[in-house]
Amino acid sequence: ISPSLGKIHPEKRETASSQQLKFTTSDSCDRIKDEFQFLQAQYHSLKLECDKLASEKSEMQRHYIMYYEMSYGLNIEMHKQVSTEECVRDRNTGHECKE
Repeated sequence: ISPSLGKIHPEKRETASSQQLKFTTSDSCDRIKDEFQFLQAQYHSLKLECDKLASEKSEMQRHYIMYYEMSYGLNIEMHKQVSTEECVRDRNTGHECKE
């Protein structure tokens, strides 16, 4: 279409390019929509994984504390037993207990 024809009949010149533009814009919008939906699904999946890992972390921390407390208690009991054994040994040898 010549520029002079566009001045006389602007709708003819714009129709062809408008259709191409609408088609391209529509395709672009569809691609953007599809990509957005994909990213939303990926985000949702990653969020679920993150929540699962946070839950597992809390459970592991709870177990760690429980085992730490058990270990600490066992350590104290072992020291008491060693002290008792030393005291019994000292008494058997005629010495006083060191407590």
